Amino acid sequence: MALDVKDKIIEIIAEQAVLDPSDVSLDQTLEALGIDSLGLVESIFAIEEAFDITVPFNANEPDQSEFDISSVAAIVKAVQGLIEDQKA
Repeated sequence: MALDVKDKIIEIIAEQAVLDPSDVSLDQTLEALGIDSLGLVESIFAIEEAFDITVPFNANEPDQSEFDISSVAAIVKAVQGLIEDQKA
């Protein structure tokens, strides 16, 4: 499942950045990929829909969010945590 989560998130982020998924690495930031605040919000919505989760994210104050968006890897880890919490 973890690999599927990572691959799906990379696919969603690549789509927002208009890149091939192979051009997205885990250590990259969304900013480095050219994703602006609107793209970030659209990515969050796509992630919520893909995994049937609710991301605790405030688009008006992304720095105040519990959801770590500092890198692609951080997003993958946060989503995996939300999926595990939902199963519990």
